[in-house]
Amino acid sequence: MPLYRDTGVVLRTHKLGEADRIITVLTRGRGKIRTVAKGVRRTKSRFGARLEPGMHVDLQCYEGRNLDTVTQAVGLDAWGHDLASRYSEWTAAAAILETADRLTEEQEVSVQQYHLLCGALRTLAGGEHDASLVLDAYLLRALAVAGWAPSLHDCARCGADGPHRAFQVAAGGTVCAQCRTPGATAPAPATLTLMAALLSGDWAEADRSEPAARRESSGLTAAFLQWHLERGIRSLSLVDRTPTPATGPARTR
Repeated sequence: MPLYRDTGVVLRTHKLGEADRIITVLTRGRGKIRTVAKGVRRTKSRFGARLEPGMHVDLQCYEGRNLDTVTQAVGLDAWGHDLASRYSEWTAAAAILETADRLTEEQEVSVQQYHLLCGALRTLAGGEHDASLVLDAYLLRALAVAGWAPSLHDCARCGADGPHRAFQVAAGGTVCAQCRTPGATAPAPATLTLMAALLSGDWAEADRSEPAARRESSGLTAAFLQWHLERGIRSLSLVDRTPTPATGPARTR
C-alpha cells in the first residue's frame, strides 16, 4: 500500500479495540485525515504521547481502504503537553481544536486553516497574550478563512458605511438602523473595536482592552461561530475567561 508523509496537528482521539486509537489530524498537505495508531494505548507504545490532542507531529502513514495507519510519528512541537498543566490555556486550546475539527472536511486541503491552528497553539503555549483573547482571535480568523468573516464596520445587509451600533448574528455582523430587525444587540463601541483588532491581528489594541469589552466580545464571537456551524462547540462552556497577565514564554503557574 502507498506510503505518504505529512506534518499535522492532532485534533482529537478516540479508542479503537483494546489497545488502538483513531487519531484525527489536520495536516498541511492532505487536509483533515483519520488514521489508526496501533498499540498506542499500551504502556510500551513506540508512539508515546506524541499522538495526543494539541501535539504537532511529522507523520508517516500508509493508505488503507477505510482508515490510514500511522507507521511513524516524530514530535515537532509539544504544544498539548505544554498547555495541559495550565487550565485557562488548555480549555482555550480544547475549544480551538474542536473548532478546527468542525470547520474542516476530510481530505480537503486548507493550508490557511493549518497555519492558523499552529499559530494559535504556539501563541497559547508561549503565553504571549491572554488565553481568552487568543481563542477569540482564532475563532474570528478561522471563520474568515471559511468564508464567514463578520462585518464590524459597514452594514452586513446593505453595505451602508459605518460604523453602526447594532450587531445581528444572523445578518453577518453590524447592521444599519434601516436593516436592523428584532433580536439585534447593541454592543459597546469598544467591543466592536476589540473584535476588529482580533480579526486583523492588532495585538497592541487587543491587549489594552477592558474586561467588559472582552466579555462581550467573547459572547458575540461564540454566538457568531455556533450560528454558522449550526451546532454548539462543547468545549466553549469549559473555557476559563478569567483575565490572565501575559508575561512571555517564561510564565509559570
